[in-house]
Amino acid sequence: MSVSTHVLDAVLGRPAAGMRVQLLDAHGLVAEGTTDDDGRCRLVEDPTATGPHRLVFGTGPWSAEQGRETFWPEVVLTFAVAEPADHHHVPLLLSPFAYSTYRGS
Repeated sequence: MSVSTHVLDAVLGRPAAGMRVQLLDAHGLVAEGTTDDDGRCRLVEDPTATGPHRLVFGTGPWSAEQGRETFWPEVVLTFAVAEPADHHHVPLLLSPFAYSTYRGS
């Protein structure tokens, strides 16, 4: 299974570069990284376990670095892995008081 994300700053309409992202499963931390200049982060390229996984985005520290307030100190997205061979792309569209996500490709 591979896992990636793409974080977009919905206020500025730009990528959210420099945000910390962690991937966890039932046993704990699987991988962590930081979004690149395009707001992208590839976390895992090797097979991992089936079952629930969580992406934890460091939205609070990132917002503080941008000099902006946010209602979200972190955003946690939980998703299910049924097929370990599949690619799981989970984007985050972020604003100070709302966020949305979807399963990308």
